[in-house]
Amino acid sequence: MKFGVVVFPGSNCDKDIILALENTINKQVVELWHKDTDLKGCDVIFLPGGFSFGDYLRSGAIAKFSPIMKKIIEFGEKGGYVIGICNGFQILTESGLLPGALLHNTSNKFICKNVNLKVVNKDTLVTKRVKKNIVKIPIAHGEGRYFADEKTINSLFENNQVIFQYCNENGETESSANPNGSLSNIAGICNKNRNIFGMMPHPERAAESDLKNTDGVALFESILASLES
Repeated sequence: MKFGVVVFPGSNCDKDIILALENTINKQVVELWHKDTDLKGCDVIFLPGGFSFGDYLRSGAIAKFSPIMKKIIEFGEKGGYVIGICNGFQILTESGLLPGALLHNTSNKFICKNVNLKVVNKDTLVTKRVKKNIVKIPIAHGEGRYFADEKTINSLFENNQVIFQYCNENGETESSANPNGSLSNIAGICNKNRNIFGMMPHPERAAESDLKNTDGVALFESILASLES
């Protein structure tokens, strides 16, 4: 079983994801350069976030034109597993692999802090091993506000495609617990076929005891357990 992490010019979370995968589930990880046209036999593709030039250039809109994205779109449409984190989530929406869009935070400021996430759907590739109803995962974005039309939002909930919602410590999705203004406090979704996933928070930044937070480990363990079951 092999995991691929796409490296874009200026991305700075690719190494974080690679280390998290290697340290939490001890699996082979391959770096895929954005100009590659071969996914090198990977079973799961990660699109990382943390672009060093910030969110000023709509990084997802630009990255979707990278040569490797054509192969990733084909891979995802055929049922291959694709996971986008932060700007990677943005790339998935810009590429049409996930519905909706990521807009500037309502505060118009970059936000970097731990947030509480309500695990809405525990029967997905990334949540099957998550025992907690609420996990604490860091966010770091300026353009993380999830937006879609009312019909799409309703469809996401009706089809159990919403995976995470921003919440308070009691699991309540109140407006004060929403860091960026995302509609319905949405922090992560999947497609109808349950093979493409996007989330704004960074589980790879919550996968080491040295970081005083290991809530992200269960997400990576869920991926491995789902694939091996």
